[in-house]
Amino acid sequence: MKERLERYKIFRILASIYRIKAVRLLIPLIVIGLVYWEGQKELRQVSLGRTFGELRRLPVEAVVEIFLFSLFSIAVMSLYDFMIRRHFRLKVGFWSTFRYAWIANTFNNIIGFAGLTGAGLRTILYKRSGISPILMASAVVFLSPIVVTGLSILSWGIIAGVFTVGDLFEEHRWLIFAVWGMALYLPLFVLMQRSSLFAKWFNRGEGRTPWTTVGISLSASLLEWACAGVTFWLIASSVLHDVSFREVIGMYAVAAIAGILSMAPGGIGAFDLTVLLGLEQLGLPSDRAMAVLVLFRLFYYIVPWLIGLILSAFELGNVAKRAGDKQDDGTEFPLNGWQRLWRWPGQYRFLSDLGVWALGKLVLVSGLVLLLSAATPGLLYRLRLTEEILSMPLMRLSHLLSVIIGFMLIVLSRGISLRIHRAYVWTGVLLLAGAVFTFIKAFDFEEAIFLLIVGIALWVSRARFYRVGAPVDARSYLLWYVLSAVIAFIYYWIGSHVHHGWLRHLPTADRIHWMFGPRPYAITALIGLAGSWVLLTMLLLLRPNRKIAAAAGPEELDKLRLFLKRNQGNLLTHMLFTGDKSFFWSQEDQVLIPYAKARDKLVVLGDPLGPVKLVPEAIADFQQYADQYAMSVVFYQATPEYLPIYHEYGYRFFKLGEEALIPLENFTLSGKKATDLRSVRNRFEREGYIFEMAVPPFGSALLEELRKVSNEWIKGRREKGFSLGWFNQDYLEQAPIALLKNPEGNILAFASLAPGYDEKHTMSIDLMRHQSGTPNGTMDYLFVKLLEWCKEQGYNVFNLGNAPLSSVGESKSALREEKLAALVFQYGGHWYGFKGLRRYKEKFAPEWEPRFLAYPAWVSLPVLTVDLVRLVSRRVQEVRK
Repeated sequence: MKERLERYKIFRILASIYRIKAVRLLIPLIVIGLVYWEGQKELRQVSLGRTFGELRRLPVEAVVEIFLFSLFSIAVMSLYDFMIRRHFRLKVGFWSTFRYAWIANTFNNIIGFAGLTGAGLRTILYKRSGISPILMASAVVFLSPIVVTGLSILSWGIIAGVFTVGDLFEEHRWLIFAVWGMALYLPLFVLMQRSSLFAKWFNRGEGRTPWTTVGISLSASLLEWACAGVTFWLIASSVLHDVSFREVIGMYAVAAIAGILSMAPGGIGAFDLTVLLGLEQLGLPSDRAMAVLVLFRLFYYIVPWLIGLILSAFELGNVAKRAGDKQDDGTEFPLNGWQRLWRWPGQYRFLSDLGVWALGKLVLVSGLVLLLSAATPGLLYRLRLTEEILSMPLMRLSHLLSVIIGFMLIVLSRGISLRIHRAYVWTGVLLLAGAVFTFIKAFDFEEAIFLLIVGIALWVSRARFYRVGAPVDARSYLLWYVLSAVIAFIYYWIGSHVHHGWLRHLPTADRIHWMFGPRPYAITALIGLAGSWVLLTMLLLLRPNRKIAAAAGPEELDKLRLFLKRNQGNLLTHMLFTGDKSFFWSQEDQVLIPYAKARDKLVVLGDPLGPVKLVPEAIADFQQYADQYAMSVVFYQATPEYLPIYHEYGYRFFKLGEEALIPLENFTLSGKKATDLRSVRNRFEREGYIFEMAVPPFGSALLEELRKVSNEWIKGRREKGFSLGWFNQDYLEQAPIALLKNPEGNILAFASLAPGYDEKHTMSIDLMRHQSGTPNGTMDYLFVKLLEWCKEQGYNVFNLGNAPLSSVGESKSALREEKLAALVFQYGGHWYGFKGLRRYKEKFAPEWEPRFLAYPAWVSLPVLTVDLVRLVSRRVQEVRK
């Protein structure tokens, strides 16, 4: 069927549109936009100040009840994992299953994306217990359709009148179709589970799913959604008081359906606005409705997720991981169509290092907790006790330092996620200091305990923080500057407006006005912001990864010359003398890896130099070196001989084009095929043109004349670099230059050479420049004479250079990106002349050898392409700055 549909062009077009990420994102945006359009009136009536006031009036007993039941509701979701544990006979312990379920479910609630976050986490977590990813992929696919069946049952309850939604359907009739669509999913699910096709694909050939398993699946899902609804009702009854259980559950189910249809993380936006619409129809004020939403998000999503972060930090944070270690990151999973739509698991690479990612988010939350604690005054009895025990200046200093530490933790959280050792040290100190100061300012022991728990999790995972630095561009720093400014404004707004006047009941309110007046909050926000900006600036100026891109100096180039006397080079070795590459020496200086930095990537030019048997270990050393700075290693213009080595280290390949290699022993101008070249040579020799070979050192007069030819050829354009040479005296002095002079002795064209440093086996063309207005065939004649000269000198192969995108994407099975490259080759002559360049080099009857781009699986190929274009366009003067 698939092959039959692909014959029709319209289906190929629709499939291409379907795979575009931007189009996939339109679905949640459209749903959120629709709900927002319907709820504009309710949103305008919300006052966050009054909402926070409603939250403060909530009794402590009600908060404890909601907290405990919300944790129970999350625990109920572990029934899914126990179900697949039983169905697939997974040998995993009870408490391990419960921990894995808690982590996967809480992360999935926050991040979402149609359940793919939970699917990826389950695969990674269960792998720690010896469950193969392929088996877990089957379990995850089996579980995926079960999750929403409980909501489908609740939808039937709404249709049957068991649960009511007031006038919500009358005001917003589009919600009726959403409820009916969810309700019809239930019979579809049962039919699917009992079908032979489902049994063949997902039950490993063991027959149809038993009715017992179907019943358990439905019961587990119903219990999950029912507990979530009861949690919502407990919050609503505590804030709104006299509300009907049937109406609240019905309204919750409709909002949950809207959230799922939006496919936004946690249903955010669609769920919240639908709740506001429903509560508005019940005649309840928007401020109190917003308080219900805030509490539900806090207790059902954020608090369990924080617990999941701590569990994941302890679960996955105790094993250091290096890029050089061989890993099976490229495991192929049998994915269903829904998973392929979201390109799982590739776009969730961070899940493979969840422990450190979780620690980074815990540090971020720690900073926000400190700021929120400072912006919201503590309980009155604690403030009275603090006044009696501590001095006012000490309380004020602790308050100020808590804010500064909060801002700094927010900034350092990124460094924790990147596993930078210095960030780990600073964060540990700041967490301890933050716990002390937040306790002193108002006896806020809850925040202090949380900070200490995060600090302990960091200490347990200390082996993971081995990196020296990480690449951060100017735009990222600007983003952090803006983000910290926004957070400072939010802190000021919450502290000075939302909670203004809470402490007026204290008898000493006049003496502690600094804690709740607008001006003190503004001063504190500015001081904290200034502290975080100073830290950011220090990180920018003192970042150690700048030295990773230091270009090779004279000493390194001398070392290269000695190395090439003992080892053979390759077709790109001569480019190492341009001065824009860095050198990585490995295996006791027996292997050389030349590279340049392109944003967060270290791009190696060609293959490593040195004995082939030492190359694999050298690549591992270089990967580990790059990983210390949070960078990826890419091999540019890799040859076919080294592809098996790159494949062993998890690399993917993209064909860049082909190299035109001319066997000189077969080169001749005799015969019918060489008629045009023979005619060009005879004509230029008859008219008195002169071919010469200039050998270094060159005189200043010759170099000046060559510079004039080069400048006329360039015509103000910017010269390229990295894999190409450019006009530079020191560089040109490294090899001979072919000259073509007119009968008067003036230079019309020249071509510099690039030896292969392989015992005179290979010679390559490098710079090719000519004056404007030269006769037709000028470069043909220059190449012919150059080939004859190389043949006389005993060279075996002449490299005429690369034909970009040549023979790329011609197969039906080629990658999508390679097929796009084939279109560029076919129709991109306006920009570069790909076909023309290939056709020109064909005149010399070369043998074509492919060249590849080897890149890690997690690197985006389009982004990498842009980075490579910028790298090649960058001149050596820019690199040395």
